[in-house]
Amino acid sequence: MKVVAATGNPGKLREFERIFAPFGITVVSQKEVCPGLEIEENGNTFAENAFLKADGVFRAAGKAAIADDSGLCVDALGGRPGVYSARYGGEGLGYAEKINMLLEELRDVPREKRTARFVAHICYIDQNGRQMDVEESCEGWIGYAPKGEHGFGFDPVFMVGDRSFSELDDAEKDAISHRGKALRALVELLRKNDEADR
Repeated sequence: MKVVAATGNPGKLREFERIFAPFGITVVSQKEVCPGLEIEENGNTFAENAFLKADGVFRAAGKAAIADDSGLCVDALGGRPGVYSARYGGEGLGYAEKINMLLEELRDVPREKRTARFVAHICYIDQNGRQMDVEESCEGWIGYAPKGEHGFGFDPVFMVGDRSFSELDDAEKDAISHRGKALRALVELLRKNDEADR
């Protein structure tokens, strides 16, 4: 089974490939199938943005498509940056700068109020246009400085216990991450639908 991943984020693409591989699902990048396609993410929720991306790629490629919309929701910031995580601080700002900006916003916030979660909404549209959605989250807190060498995005400051996502290896992160949980839930949905169709 082959699906087109509606993302230009190499970190997300690697996670898709890694988590789907044991289930016999091959992931192809949007850039390979429909290069130049740009989809405006103007939804107000993770679900809306995931659908916009999956639907755009499905229509352009005519193949099964999968999209993830995810973000960091920080309680002390009223849930920000949320759906605007990739645009936090303005278009084109690198994640090192985004992280510095986030830490500055939380400078005077004590440990017990630095709670946060990563949320991932996955939208899958099969080759016949049938849509399936799953959403999962991972609870944690925002650290005081970047830690670790792995991961991407806000991973260096997203702490689970006393380790950041960037300090976890791939298997450790996939086991607990919002995206890992969501992709495994989707695989379970696909299995059930496949059995029902037989």
